[in-house]
Amino acid sequence: MKCKLVVLLLLLLCLNLKAQISEKQVDELVENTLKSFNVPGIAVAIVKDGKVVLAKGYGVKSILTKEKVDANTLFGIASNSKAFTTAALAMLIDEKKLNWDDKVIQYLPEFKMYNEYVTHEFTIRDLVTHRSGLGLGAGDLMIWPDGSDFKENDIIRNLQHLKPVSAFRTKYDYDNLLYIVAGEVIHKVSGKSWCNFIEERIMKPLEMNNSAASYLRLKDSSNIIVPHVPTDGKLKVISRYKNQTFDAAAGIYSSVNDLSKWMIMQLQNGKYGSEKQFQLFSKKEHNEMWSLQTIIPTNTKPPYNTHFSGYGLGWFLSDVKGYKQVTHTGGLEGIVTQTTLFPELNLGIVVLTNQQSGAAFNSITNTIKDSYLNIPYTNYVEMYSKREKDNIAQADKTTIEVWSTITNNEKESKKIDLKKFTGLYTDNWFGQVELFEKKGKLYFKSIRSPQLAGEVYYYKDNTFAVKWYNRYFNADAFLFFEMDKAGKVSKLKMQAISELTDFSYDFQDLDFVKN
Repeated sequence: MKCKLVVLLLLLLCLNLKAQISEKQVDELVENTLKSFNVPGIAVAIVKDGKVVLAKGYGVKSILTKEKVDANTLFGIASNSKAFTTAALAMLIDEKKLNWDDKVIQYLPEFKMYNEYVTHEFTIRDLVTHRSGLGLGAGDLMIWPDGSDFKENDIIRNLQHLKPVSAFRTKYDYDNLLYIVAGEVIHKVSGKSWCNFIEERIMKPLEMNNSAASYLRLKDSSNIIVPHVPTDGKLKVISRYKNQTFDAAAGIYSSVNDLSKWMIMQLQNGKYGSEKQFQLFSKKEHNEMWSLQTIIPTNTKPPYNTHFSGYGLGWFLSDVKGYKQVTHTGGLEGIVTQTTLFPELNLGIVVLTNQQSGAAFNSITNTIKDSYLNIPYTNYVEMYSKREKDNIAQADKTTIEVWSTITNNEKESKKIDLKKFTGLYTDNWFGQVELFEKKGKLYFKSIRSPQLAGEVYYYKDNTFAVKWYNRYFNADAFLFFEMDKAGKVSKLKMQAISELTDFSYDFQDLDFVKN
């Protein structure tokens, strides 16, 4: 009987080992991903049972320098920073300095939302669970694209002007600005800036020695990627996002070597050290962060058969093939990243890239996790590549039609009195933009976000389109002018032309009044 049990255990072990992806297979997978999605550089780490199984860089940090990516190469992890913010809050809760359900106004009396009830009921938990009632990416134009002059106090003050799209605490809509507010709560309660707290209280104990809470705080930037964006069919190096106002939501720079330590600590319920002798935050608060707070609708379909999905505190949560999956993605201009944890398997995967194709990190993460979940092989690179090309083609069709209409209406546009549309327009939270005429052409410029500048073209009726000078935005937008009874322009609304425009270009939330 004992022999049979030993044989059975050995068989199961062999099957398990066979299922798990090898380093060579990861190498082939990532190299294929680099080529298929035109990504210059990728770094991958896998942790299992408290140990680093793989931590490796692939490709190059820059298409200009051709320097190789390695396991210590620094990437902006973007919204993967949000889990650090909730971890910091959990630590302060362990220290009895605040609670998840404390009201925000208790710490930030100036905090104000779209109505009095929501303002007074809004909790720390509400800041980090994407259930505020505001729409997807509401107000992000205050911090996106880079170069605006909005600071944390501006964001706190301007939140009141953002209009809800759903009832408070009833619907999931991803939000960045409220994480910035959470960072200010940490500052108020701890007496340390968000950056100082993250570096001193989290990164230092975990020995994430090469990481920093913000790009501008890096002690050594010699081994770092540069961001890339495909523009007009060609991959280009772009300027790095550096706005520190965004740090509590998306500021951290780290490597797969350092993030391996972060993942291992998470999988150990907050414990770290060679003997798990230290505790970053309690198991109680760790469980709270990994408990469903906001429901996200999902479809149950193979191979993952996910029945439930939602957001915890700084993490997306779902069931995958009967296991709990804890994950988050992140994106900045020219950078996208993904962290995925399976606590029951004691498994963590992180993928960092220096191009903004989410299909790339999904291809890698899903292939690796499928090997541990004993799911038959799927060629995700091929599948996502086709899907991405189809989506781009559809979006391109839409934008081509718009610009064709503009070209066809060029003669009609010359009859239009452009001066009728010139002047200053003011939005309550975004501030002023100016439309001005120069040599018979119309131009758009934002006062507080200088990168939002471009030439304006007549489309049809009272609708125009702005083509941004910065082409890597991929965010050209319609301008809808409203007239008063006297036929004079009174209001201006905007909307992205392409459905693939990043949600942080929340033009639809602007409501300009002509001065």
